[in-house]
Amino acid sequence: MVLMGRVVAILNQKGGVGKTTVTLGLASAAANAGRRVLVVDMDPQGSSTWVLGVDPSEVENSTAEVMGRISAAKAMMPSAWGGEVWLIPSSPRLLARDHGGSPARFREAIHAVADQFHAVLIDCPPSLGSLSTAGLSAADHAVIVVDPSALGLRGISAVADLVDEVWDVHNPELQLTGVVVNKVPAISGEADRRYDELIRIVGKRAIWQPVIPHRVIVNEAIGDRRPIHAYGSRSADVSNAFDQLWAKLRRATKA
Repeated sequence: MVLMGRVVAILNQKGGVGKTTVTLGLASAAANAGRRVLVVDMDPQGSSTWVLGVDPSEVENSTAEVMGRISAAKAMMPSAWGGEVWLIPSSPRLLARDHGGSPARFREAIHAVADQFHAVLIDCPPSLGSLSTAGLSAADHAVIVVDPSALGLRGISAVADLVDEVWDVHNPELQLTGVVVNKVPAISGEADRRYDELIRIVGKRAIWQPVIPHRVIVNEAIGDRRPIHAYGSRSADVSNAFDQLWAKLRRATKA
């Protein structure tokens, strides 16, 4: 089967908003629904790689090598989460690629394996440099992750500008598909104000529903290196949010 339009870059230039949490939550929801996904870790910190059961310092072939000469097929591997979730891991060598590499080469490499998966989720680094440019160049859809805080919303316009630049220079197929709001507290006047500010910046229609609630179980899942759906009723509200967001992503990408 050929599944085009399924490559999604998940990004923000601000660290700490939960790009990796959202990437892995969507992967968990996809696997829970019996869908096969590939996580591509473009962050030199390698957080997605580590949570998916792989030590970034020990991998032979990583996204760094895919940005160079090797094929994505040679770098991808099954994750520790089971057969539905695969990984192209990060490595410390990726740092050297943040000032070079061919976006067109990387896009070609990722799209060569995209038809094996219902979705390819690219976890971009917290920056707007060459690595994020390469991730967006490989993607069909860009999803921005924010949290409802003053710092979480800073620079969102710069992220949208980078999406426009990559669309103009490297990838005319790229779409800014939506904004996911993460780590939303149950009651917070400050969060409500920042949410209203986000609506003014991007428009209400761009914000995906539901928002992801702020829960301790999310940090526990990351620390345990387990999918959020593995916790049953303890993670029900977070898991349900990711299930709905995965369904939204499927509709947007026709996955």
